[in-house]
Amino acid sequence: LLKCARVVSRDLDGRFPDTADALQTLPGIGPYTSAAIAAIAFDRPETVVDGNVERVMARLFRVEVPMPGAKPALREMAARLTPRERPGDYAQAVMDLGATICTPKSPACGICPWRDDCAGRAAGIAARLPARSAKQPKPIRQGIAYVGRRSDGAWLVERRPEKGLLGGMLGWPGGAWGETAQDLPPLDADWRDLGEEVRHTFTHFHLRLAVRVAELPPDATPERGAFHPRLRPSDLPTVMRKAYDLARTALPDG
Repeated sequence: LLKCARVVSRDLDGRFPDTADALQTLPGIGPYTSAAIAAIAFDRPETVVDGNVERVMARLFRVEVPMPGAKPALREMAARLTPRERPGDYAQAVMDLGATICTPKSPACGICPWRDDCAGRAAGIAARLPARSAKQPKPIRQGIAYVGRRSDGAWLVERRPEKGLLGGMLGWPGGAWGETAQDLPPLDADWRDLGEEVRHTFTHFHLRLAVRVAELPPDATPERGAFHPRLRPSDLPTVMRKAYDLARTALPDG
């Protein structure tokens, strides 16, 4: 928003664009926002489509093609209904209809102003629309966490790259997670596999993380990571904390 305001102030003489195409040239404004601003603020006959509008269109026209494949057709249907007069009021009305009456679950079809024209209601399938594609099972990735503690109580940890999963957070050394686990200990030591694994689910995959522990000497020199003398469990992301909990009970005085 700040970048957008600066562009309007510096480059456009403080005048906000009033068309969807021009609005999309501003930082942070995409197709939905540009159409909504153009319609509601400037009364342009733009097609405003959010999740609520898609749901209303899918039910009104009985579109049974699963999402997201149905999106182009739903946009076309929404465009056909968008009036040239008071398009902003219409856009807000359809979005409100989807948010309050044509809701995802248990739509209130009996009080819907479009109930007589709704093909989904007539077929008795309104509540099932829009259809969703069957979710693909999440893949399973394997990994190994090497949890080492020095004799003075310091733990060997490494900071993950800033970009990527768990970016910038502390974690236990180990190879990349994939179809098979990579055996990449951070230093030579008497690593002992606990025979248990950490299970954790991320947005796009399940992780199975084997945990190996070792007691490390005072002069241990790891190839990766560094010793943390005052590590707290709260310093770790959840998946790494699970590995810590397993390892702590397996090490002396754990």
